[in-house]
Amino acid sequence: MNINNPPLLGFAAYSGTGKTTLLEKLIPLLKGQGIKVAVIKHAHHNFDIDHQGKDSYRLRKSGAIETLIASKYRWALIHEHEEITEEPNLFELLTHIQTATLDLILIEGFKHEAVPRIELHRSDLNKPYLYPDDNQIIAIATDLEIIEHKNITVLDINDPKQIMNYILTTIL
Repeated sequence: MNINNPPLLGFAAYSGTGKTTLLEKLIPLLKGQGIKVAVIKHAHHNFDIDHQGKDSYRLRKSGAIETLIASKYRWALIHEHEEITEEPNLFELLTHIQTATLDLILIEGFKHEAVPRIELHRSDLNKPYLYPDDNQIIAIATDLEIIEHKNITVLDINDPKQIMNYILTTIL
């Protein structure tokens, strides 16, 4: 496919609904269809992809604002914010992605950004729907057969192939 501006598709849900678990199942299915996928995930907490004692960790902790770690298998860029800032802006982060090689960018979190998204809803969590209050939601993946919202596509949260087919026909 290789398009310069791949579509963005977000997944929005309350914590514990299974966003990452679903994406783990969905990405290989999309890849099996020849779709090149990137993922941008928002973390609500401090995280570290580098480990104490490693050279890259030591260099970053010595004061480097950016540290790029590379091997023949992968590379990763770590950018340190010198001051505590606002939450990251999705569209600023997208400038760091090599979009020319991608067909689709999946977004986990960033629920306040203006991107189309699928809401994930599990009945056992007893949480309210995000739809219709979130006008970016284009479908709901749920474990309920009947839901109160009639004017939106309903998908089976436990059927990643159905969700993949929805993405292929609606987003791509």
